[in-house]
Amino acid sequence: MFLKGSKSEHCVFRGITMYDKTVWSPKPCVNCLCSSGEVVCDRILCPTLWCQLKFQPIGECCPIFVDAPDFSGDPPSPIDLGDPYIEISQSQRDKKERLKKDEEEWIRKKDAERKHRKKQKKEEAERQRKLKEAKEAREKEEKLRRLQEEEEEKAAAEERKRRMEEQRRVEEDRAHRLEMEQREMMRALEEAAERAQEGLRRDEATEDEDMVWLRGDVYQMPPVPPTRAANSPPLLALQEPTEPGEEEIKPSLGGSDPPKPPRNSHPGLKFLSRLYMDGNLLEQIPSELPSTLQELKINENNLKEIEENSFEGLSSLVTLEMEGNLLSEGNVNPQAFTPLKELTYIRLGRNHFRTIPQGLPASLLELYLENNLIEEISETAFNHTTNINVVVLRHNKLDESSIAPLAWINHRNLESVDLSHNNFHLVPSFLPKSLVHLVLAGNQIERIPGYVFAHMEPGLEYLYLSYNKLDGDAIEPESFFGTFNTMTELCLDHNQLTSIPMGINEMTALHFLRLNNNKIRHISEDAICDPLNEDDSHLVALRLENNFLDLRKIPPTAFSCVRSYSSVVLKPQRIK
Repeated sequence: MFLKGSKSEHCVFRGITMYDKTVWSPKPCVNCLCSSGEVVCDRILCPTLWCQLKFQPIGECCPIFVDAPDFSGDPPSPIDLGDPYIEISQSQRDKKERLKKDEEEWIRKKDAERKHRKKQKKEEAERQRKLKEAKEAREKEEKLRRLQEEEEEKAAAEERKRRMEEQRRVEEDRAHRLEMEQREMMRALEEAAERAQEGLRRDEATEDEDMVWLRGDVYQMPPVPPTRAANSPPLLALQEPTEPGEEEIKPSLGGSDPPKPPRNSHPGLKFLSRLYMDGNLLEQIPSELPSTLQELKINENNLKEIEENSFEGLSSLVTLEMEGNLLSEGNVNPQAFTPLKELTYIRLGRNHFRTIPQGLPASLLELYLENNLIEEISETAFNHTTNINVVVLRHNKLDESSIAPLAWINHRNLESVDLSHNNFHLVPSFLPKSLVHLVLAGNQIERIPGYVFAHMEPGLEYLYLSYNKLDGDAIEPESFFGTFNTMTELCLDHNQLTSIPMGINEMTALHFLRLNNNKIRHISEDAICDPLNEDDSHLVALRLENNFLDLRKIPPTAFSCVRSYSSVVLKPQRIK
């Protein structure tokens, strides 16, 4: 409480400047006075007051007090609540309002926090429920997948068992048929020998002849010559002719050196068309073979030389096989094939050729030289065989530098070339323009150069590059240029590819694609199906098993152009 005084002199009390004659009460029942610059304080007797209100808020002062009865001696009288001096101050009401508002705000915040926690708890429960459902669905799907794989493995095992059983039955049937045929042949030979003996006895004039003629056109060597073992089969095993032009001779060897066929030993075989002499010990082509021969097989013998006149008179010969002998370019006379005007098919595999044999007839269509030592294809190798259609050179020693640029690039009829199991590190250049079928499996090919197939007309249809060393950088964007409208079958299995090669989605005629057994880890959305092409693909078989694919990460539209998803093989995959 302050009473304002004069400004002429002043006092300082507890850092507060007081004017002269100012009176104040620093605490209850104490009055102070500023007098001539000095502070004078005096304690006074204060009456005892009591609160008129029946209820006093905790922590608050009583706004209305009255004198205690024992002090004044008067009975208490009601206080006029309307007295402005005893009314609750406006600041206290404002404070009360603020406290009330703060309490209400605190309650609202607490309620909002409770609702938020309840909502979060509910959302967490819903999330846990969904996670549990997803986990159960995955477990169910995994269980179904395992069951399906087990069923597929079981079915595959049963199929393999069935095939093996079927193959066993087929082999047993074949063996039984062969046994029956051998028995029938032996019986026929015995009967023929008996008839020959009877004929010899009837006609003493034929006792000194080397051959016995039966029914005009069928013959055999005299039974058991002195130089052969008694239990050895005859050199020539004959089938009786059914019609002219269908005679067939299958010679077999008993175990000792065969006698040389006598000259002019076949003049009576007017209709002999097929002569098989496989598995004997012949060192040269028998002389004076029948001119009617169309097929001659001398495989697995010891042929060491082919002379200029070895095939003289065989102008009707169409098929010639001399595999598994000791032939090479050094002991085969280039003029030996000149009489073979009709020859279209020749097999010279498993010999010792280092180059393509020279002098092959112009009529030749198919040439088989597998399992030789060929290490070069010169520019003149196929100069005279312009009609050739098939060349098989697998299992030799060729590489990309072995083929001369003009060896066969201009051939218009050469459609099939087999260069598998050689020493190629690149797909060779200068391939025939007319090529349709190319086999390069089992090499060490690491790259397919760009535009290597671009010159082919109309274009390559079958390409086999299995079992090579192709990796992620092996195939360029232009590697398959020229094949997009013609490629029908493409085999890139058993390599080291890490993704689907570029250009696959542009092959509109592709039916079979093998990419199994690589290192493919992902399939982009447009790797197989071109998003700009709305037509369905012609793919009927797409093999992608045995890679490192996560099947759950394959885009849903990766195979959208494939007509049937059963055409796509994705299982099993390797473990990463």
